[in-house]
Amino acid sequence: MELVTVRSLRTPSHRDDLALAPGEQPLAGGTWLYSEEQPGTTGLVDLTGLGWPDVERTPDGLRLAATCTIAALLRLDPEPAWRAWPLVEQCANALLASFKVWNAATVGGNVATALPAGAITALLVTLDATAVVWTPDGGERRLPVADLVTGVRTTALGAGEVIRAFDLPVSALTSTTGFRRVSLSPHGRTGTLVTARWDADGFVLVVTGGTPRPLVLRWDAVPTAAEVDAVLAAHDDWYDDPHGSPAWRRAVSRRFAAELVAEAEGSEPADADGVAR
Repeated sequence: MELVTVRSLRTPSHRDDLALAPGEQPLAGGTWLYSEEQPGTTGLVDLTGLGWPDVERTPDGLRLAATCTIAALLRLDPEPAWRAWPLVEQCANALLASFKVWNAATVGGNVATALPAGAITALLVTLDATAVVWTPDGGERRLPVADLVTGVRTTALGAGEVIRAFDLPVSALTSTTGFRRVSLSPHGRTGTLVTARWDADGFVLVVTGGTPRPLVLRWDAVPTAAEVDAVLAAHDDWYDDPHGSPAWRRAVSRRFAAELVAEAEGSEPADADGVAR
């Protein structure tokens, strides 16, 4: 789609040139930005010229640049101990996008758009990722991705702030994960997506797609199905759109949660290095 209100496009090569003027929007892959009208957007600032490495292995885990494409993430060769890595491909496929879109769509764009069906948001929240946000004053702040997405198309980003990267801890990467997804049609938008992560330190359940913002539930050990079901039954903030009613989304999320608890109960325990013995 042509963005008829846009009058400028610039590509900064240094952070000093990144400052967003009124009406400017950051541009990465542009797969959503160009999909519909953007009222009030008068300029685009292409982040890809900043040259951020797509992925960086760190002593604490893994850093993904906000401009890392889905395709680049899928090409990464994981460490043998990263038991959670199958979740990457599962969430990428949940986007129902072709390889052409994967080569343009970015990790940061999927999160910043803050759509309930943003499966990369589900991936990062499940893996306890922290967002590194550049602030207009030249500093940065860090916050969990679970707190970055605050609702449908709303985030905790302030004026002029830009997502620089996402840091994934090795403790999450070496955990075991589970995945469940449903839609009303074979190739429809996600109705609800329920993911889980578990290890010796506890169990994490995440619901996206069916909720306006990520719902994150934590236990110190694998809970009973009844414990999880009680929490989801009491939760009253379910998304409502043509892709599913709140009642249906709650019902299938409860079913998926019970399946993931059973999966965790039956999985082989892992040692401290994340490898099952």
